Amino acid sequence: MSLSIEITKKGKLLHSITYLDVKIVGREGKIIFQKSQIQTPLLLQPFANDEQTMNEKLMKAENEQYFHYINSIGLEYLAAGIWSNNHYQGFIVLGPFLSSIPSNELISDLISTHKFPISERKQLQDYYQSLSIIGSNKSTYLGDLLVNMCQHSYIEGKLVNTEVRKSAEKVEKVLYEEDKNLIEERYKAEKELMRAIEKGDMEEIGKLSKEVKGMMDFSDRIPESPFRSAKNLLFVLNTICRISAEKGGLQPLVVHYVSEKFAILIERAPNLPYLKILAFDMINEYCGLVQKYSNKDFSMIVRKAVDYIHSNLGQTLTLKEIAASIHVHPSHLSRKFKQDTGKSIIDYVNQKRVEEAMLHLQTGTAAVTDIALIVGYNDLNYFTRVFKKVTGQTPSEYKKTEGRFSCFQ
Repeated sequence: MSLSIEITKKGKLLHSITYLDVKIVGREGKIIFQKSQIQTPLLLQPFANDEQTMNEKLMKAENEQYFHYINSIGLEYLAAGIWSNNHYQGFIVLGPFLSSIPSNELISDLISTHKFPISERKQLQDYYQSLSIIGSNKSTYLGDLLVNMCQHSYIEGKLVNTEVRKSAEKVEKVLYEEDKNLIEERYKAEKELMRAIEKGDMEEIGKLSKEVKGMMDFSDRIPESPFRSAKNLLFVLNTICRISAEKGGLQPLVVHYVSEKFAILIERAPNLPYLKILAFDMINEYCGLVQKYSNKDFSMIVRKAVDYIHSNLGQTLTLKEIAASIHVHPSHLSRKFKQDTGKSIIDYVNQKRVEEAMLHLQTGTAAVTDIALIVGYNDLNYFTRVFKKVTGQTPSEYKKTEGRFSCFQ
């Protein structure tokens, strides 16, 4: 077996076992094999390209060593050199992953440190939350696994059957002998759930908790593989929630990132109890986002204006500039925006900027002046006046209390 074929087989095996992204890089820096579950956001890609650094370290390392590498944006990797007859051939890297649950503080620090657009906060949150959490013990075992795989030749396993397969007739009986009334109740609950998400009705979602639990018990219909069955069910639930959220007026870009995040969390779920908790988290997040950000009742002009504001929150935003970007007259836009949202464009922009500033202030790491610049204010005094008007506190007061008295809590 040639070295490249052997290495590729090892890469596929690692990915299928660990559910982590796997990359195999040759000695000269050429990528030999790569398997990824989620694409790194464009704004993070320049910081996540660490192959050269890893290659240089592993080339100088001993063949039984591996590295736990953490880059400047907090992404973690495990890497080990590939050796053949004591000659370094390249390396295998697992990751990215995290060793702790990502917090709002992490995202705020990334935005302030690397000057990322604040409009990318949601994308960053979804990306980091989709990464696997690997504890110190597991990372040690994975490191040992890498070293051993990189030291030895790949051996193709051979399956030996020890029991006769169950008849198709028996499986069919398990699959389709469901109580008719129970099935009808589940489909009724599904429709009620979709309506509640579409309306952003969190109160109704709470009332449907019993029905949702019943929907999750549907995985018991395949006793031989309840875990896989439950995962499949949650993929369907994710699609149902996504469609309902879109109907409810949630922005397509937001829907895409949330749907992708939950798809990865479902596939990487460690057990059935985790999946059941994830189902409720998924429903609540979709519904909460519709409640908070839905623009279903807005006219097309106002929807375009809102999308532009959210995408350019850290930049200069005036009525004239927003109107020009969506090709309408400023006066017409001003009237329609007030009519649809109940706010002037300036008040809406200020509220969104203050909400973003509050997230940065809660971390306690960035200065108020820096936060003002990040969210689009060049004048600190004006930022302070706007912040107090929206929250009832100055930025400094809010920072001391960590927002405990904020109207957004």
